[in-house]
Amino acid sequence: MDDLDRLFREYHAPLVRYLTRRLGDRDLAEELAQETFLRAMRHGPVASERSWLFAVATNLVRDEARRDARQRRHLELLRAEQVEQVYEPEPTTIERMQEAALARRAVDALAERDRVALLMKEEGLDYHEIASALGLSVGSVGTTLSRARRRLVEVYESMQRERDEKETGGAHGHS
Repeated sequence: MDDLDRLFREYHAPLVRYLTRRLGDRDLAEELAQETFLRAMRHGPVASERSWLFAVATNLVRDEARRDARQRRHLELLRAEQVEQVYEPEPTTIERMQEAALARRAVDALAERDRVALLMKEEGLDYHEIASALGLSVGSVGTTLSRARRRLVEVYESMQRERDEKETGGAHGHS
């Protein structure tokens, strides 16, 4: 374990910088760096630590891109199924449908990993299943879900404000 601590102290910052540059997402870079060190722990000693760690990180980025593409295709299929459902809205239902549409737009605006993690949790998957499906450590699933929920609320509230401003635009002070 001392060796892993040393590896972490020595290579964590450069690995996260590398991954952040590759991905453009600091949170995802941190998660992939964490996964890289978990693999190092499972693998044991290697001759060229630095190159091994960066090779593993590079492979994780490649895997992540493939996973994202598959998840995007899956989400597009789910979205297409939703569109096929026909509604006969009552007047009171229209407001609920507008709120639901706003919520869907807010979910769609999230980062892919956050969106998929939230959707999986909503579907009843437990942390182990989500971790396995997304290639995360079980420990990082809670962090991912927490961040996703926080961002979802921020995005949703921002979209609500924009909508409300458009609806009341020019009617300052009038009810």
